[in-house]
Amino acid sequence: QVQLVESGGGLVQPGGSLRLSCAASGRIFSIGAMGWYRQAPGKERELVARIISGGRTNYVDSVMSRFTISRDNAKNTVYLQMNSLKPEDTAVYYCNVDYYPYIGASESSGWGQGTQVTVSS
Repeated sequence: QVQLVESGGGLVQPGGSLRLSCAASGRIFSIGAMGWYRQAPGKERELVARIISGGRTNYVDSVMSRFTISRDNAKNTVYLQMNSLKPEDTAVYYCNVDYYPYIGASESSGWGQGTQVTVSS
């Protein structure tokens, strides 16, 4: 079982910045893709950004050029740098990690507990 601990959410004014972190621990042999999702009130959860083990990234159009996803493989940690934040970015942000708990295992997926990001003046 993997544990994902998120940090970095909070209240920020429009135009401001936040950096989210998500550290994975537990029974992990290797990690594949890591990503950030968000869910706003009354809306479905959506993929915000994703980074595979080789470093290739993809983003939802609404955050392109404002958000940057990165990872530190030595620390099993994924980051989301969010700049030029807008009120419509307000949501609970969840990290998601695809991992292999041991050699020969099938790929599993874990979720963080979520961190609130509120963009408001």
